[in-house]
Amino acid sequence: MTIMFPSLHEFNLNNGLSSTREPIRRTLSKMKGMFHDEAAFRATLSAGDPLVYEFYDMAVPETEKDVAYGTSITYPGKVGDEYYMTKGHFHTIIDTAEIYYCLRGHGYMMMETPEGDTEWREFLPGKAVYVPGRWAHRSINVHPTEPLVTFFAFPGNAGHDYGTIETKGFRKLIVERDGKPTVVDNPRWSA
Repeated sequence: MTIMFPSLHEFNLNNGLSSTREPIRRTLSKMKGMFHDEAAFRATLSAGDPLVYEFYDMAVPETEKDVAYGTSITYPGKVGDEYYMTKGHFHTIIDTAEIYYCLRGHGYMMMETPEGDTEWREFLPGKAVYVPGRWAHRSINVHPTEPLVTFFAFPGNAGHDYGTIETKGFRKLIVERDGKPTVVDNPRWSA
């Protein structure tokens, strides 16, 4: 049995960064297969390997009685017409919920169930998105210059299933059309 002692962690409410934890970083090269336009992905990657997002996990024990929490920072940018986003995941214990609270920026939470129900909610500072159990979720930054910064919390034993999303992605995408975010069908799901 792991015994958890009280701990103190710091993260900046403006930029999400922490001086007490090391981030987990996802550069563009680690996002292969996540963006629908493979040619745009290769072209963007040929110009460098930008940081797409990073997150700070405050390292609590992975038990159902502990609460995992931290911050996630999705940077501004696009691959083709698709905005930078997190990989997205289901929880390994699929009926586990999670909450995200927007600290800074403008974005969306894309969500879907294994059965194909899809929902998306807009992120703005001061707004929280509750992601129920059984819903995969992905943060998407639609601001042209500012990072999307969120605080998250979920049961410590939830785990992360990235593999299911890596196969075809989410059924819906948020892309830029006429200068604004627009939800469209993911062409990988129509094939």
